[in-house]
Amino acid sequence: MRLGYARVSKSDGQDTAAQVAALRDAGVERLFEEHASGGRWDRPELHRLLDQLRPGDVVVVWKLDRLSRSLIDLLRIIEKIEGRGAGFQSLTEAIDTTTPAGRMMMQMVGSFAEFEREMIRQRTRAGLDRARREGRIGGRRPKLNPRQRREVVEMVSSGRKTAADAARLFGVHPSTVGRLLKTS
Repeated sequence: MRLGYARVSKSDGQDTAAQVAALRDAGVERLFEEHASGGRWDRPELHRLLDQLRPGDVVVVWKLDRLSRSLIDLLRIIEKIEGRGAGFQSLTEAIDTTTPAGRMMMQMVGSFAEFEREMIRQRTRAGLDRARREGRIGGRRPKLNPRQRREVVEMVSSGRKTAADAARLFGVHPSTVGRLLKTS
């Protein structure tokens, strides 16, 4: 069965008429229409379509960006479609995963997405390394300064306060005091 998915953004005042006509001309038997942003994952009609897929079905969209605005999300959706034993077809971009050429095209798109993710990872790593060289350390700031940490350890170690009492006194969680005691 050929299942069509048409989507327009709510805020743009668009309608799905052109998409619906193109999908009907392409032989779509069942149509799912959505008025939601392509950047959102909570799209009920898309989820209904994915839930109803059977082996041998083909999901048809007018353009790739109607399925998702993000390349990574697009690949996840196509992976779900293929995981159900179904195919995918985009009319405008002439991509059809039911053919060898279409599967190759999607693999190339996937390779570009993987390359993009790796480039982001490398830039993030380089930024963190530069920040460390400049003396900046990531993560949350410590709740207690060095003097307070020494004081907590001394109070609990000497028996003047319990760990829970010291935590209440300094306004921290008892696990913070526990970590301090382990490292001292």
